[in-house]
Amino acid sequence: MRILSVVGARPQFVKLAPIAHAMKGRAEHLIVHTGQHYDELMSDVFFKDLGIPAPDFNLGVGSGKHGKQTGAMLAGLEEIFEEVRPDWVLVYGDTNSTLAAAVAAVKMHIPLAHLEAGLRSFNRRMPEEHNRVLTDHSSDLLLAPTEVAMGHLANEGLAERSVLVGDVMTDVLFGTKALLESRSEPLPLGMEAGSYYISTIHRPDNTDEPVRLKQIIDSLASLDKPVVLLAHPRLVGLAARYGLDLEAGAIRVASPLAYPQLINAVMNSAGVITDSGGLQKEAFLLRVPCTTIRPETEWVETVELGWNILVSDDLGSLASVVQRPAPRSTSATPYGTGEAAKAVVSALLDQP
Repeated sequence: MRILSVVGARPQFVKLAPIAHAMKGRAEHLIVHTGQHYDELMSDVFFKDLGIPAPDFNLGVGSGKHGKQTGAMLAGLEEIFEEVRPDWVLVYGDTNSTLAAAVAAVKMHIPLAHLEAGLRSFNRRMPEEHNRVLTDHSSDLLLAPTEVAMGHLANEGLAERSVLVGDVMTDVLFGTKALLESRSEPLPLGMEAGSYYISTIHRPDNTDEPVRLKQIIDSLASLDKPVVLLAHPRLVGLAARYGLDLEAGAIRVASPLAYPQLINAVMNSAGVITDSGGLQKEAFLLRVPCTTIRPETEWVETVELGWNILVSDDLGSLASVVQRPAPRSTSATPYGTGEAAKAVVSALLDQP
């Protein structure tokens, strides 16, 4: 069987790593990189640490408005699909690369499988929500990470096409944690374990309105420990445009980290403050308290189990939430035990 994976951003390459490993000896696996995001952190070390193979095709589309970017990817992917003629196209997550590959596969009558199917924020302001819903309803095989995701798919009439495989990011995180335990990795800005918080803020709902962003910065600045803010260049640029000082109070600005270094920073932190979907789940898996600056989350299990609290309208409460007592310990494994990639490949190979 020939399986073609389509990825376009760093988080998708991280998810690709265990899938590519699980494919070896079981299926022919080819990789397309759309080039949706240029990421300088995707260095040779990044690929080596995570065992990610080099892409077989690179479209080099680059960033741009949603329609133009998606259209360029669609045109390029059609040519590759015609050349490769895969038995399955496998798409990851909720980016424009995912949607473009889904449309191209459907138009060419190539079976489509969606990894991370069934995740829902129910926030239609998020482009990612539209991408994931449209891709799910286009897919022939829905690879769900959780029971909650399976329930969402069933509610949308997609149960017959759905398979519970677990979350491949759990595979990645457990492997990365083992790697980190075998070597010495410095903490960001020379911090000491347990003495700091890690924060990432990037969603437009939090960054694109000056008053909202100032409220978030003021709240972070008031915390009782240093806040290592891993600031994407877009956030730095917006703060400068609005006349806001990211280094205010407790905040210490650092550049984004490569995945192993990010996991090391999180597992040694006192807590995480973020609006990222993936980081909420990684904090839970590492049993680090998380505070999420969003009104909703796709990873509801992190909230239900007490390791994640959502803060959105009342940003004045952020400090008290972040500085809360540690949650009750849990042995729950809602995202699987680290064998999701094998289950994904088996589900593909089991298809008629």
